[in-house]
Amino acid sequence: MTYTEDYLDGISQICQAIQPEQIENIVEGLIRCRQQSGRIFCIGVGGGAANASHAVNDFRKICNIESYCPTDNVAELTARINDNGWDTTYLDWLYASRLKAEDTLIVFSVGGGTNHVSANIVNGVSYAKSLRSKIYGIVGRDGGYTKKVGDEVIVIPTIYNHLVTAYTESMQMVILHAIVFHPKLIVNEGKWESINEH
Repeated sequence: MTYTEDYLDGISQICQAIQPEQIENIVEGLIRCRQQSGRIFCIGVGGGAANASHAVNDFRKICNIESYCPTDNVAELTARINDNGWDTTYLDWLYASRLKAEDTLIVFSVGGGTNHVSANIVNGVSYAKSLRSKIYGIVGRDGGYTKKVGDEVIVIPTIYNHLVTAYTESMQMVILHAIVFHPKLIVNEGKWESINEH
């Protein structure tokens, strides 16, 4: 078996292991969030930050849900890091955003946050928990702190240790699109889906 065949086989194994009801639970929670005029806040680091930004676009454009991502505001993010350090950046940003119980926090992370890695995610999630905001996540490894305290957290199973990041960040986007294009949540079709080509 070639590397590429092996890689794609790992993706297939992951898809078989994911529990569809977890995706359905997140969809139902986001429907309630929209009905209550709640907002979605998406956080992540590295590739997870890029996925969080993508998620904000989709939730706003496809689902008509007010959504934000701290890493989209480079000026504020770097000012907070410079002045107060990395560990409190997401907590302080959520505080300034007036996070409330009707809002939702979605975490895109490989490890889900520990005190040693991604402490900014741990502190942001802890703050959301203290306010009783809903917490969802798509994470890898054992799920970390996000899995421990989140309301619905999908953990991407580890198939190969050397591909944990690759598989987790790839599957975050697969699952995100399963959510935003869900018939119960979608409001606006994607551009290419709305074009009728002959």
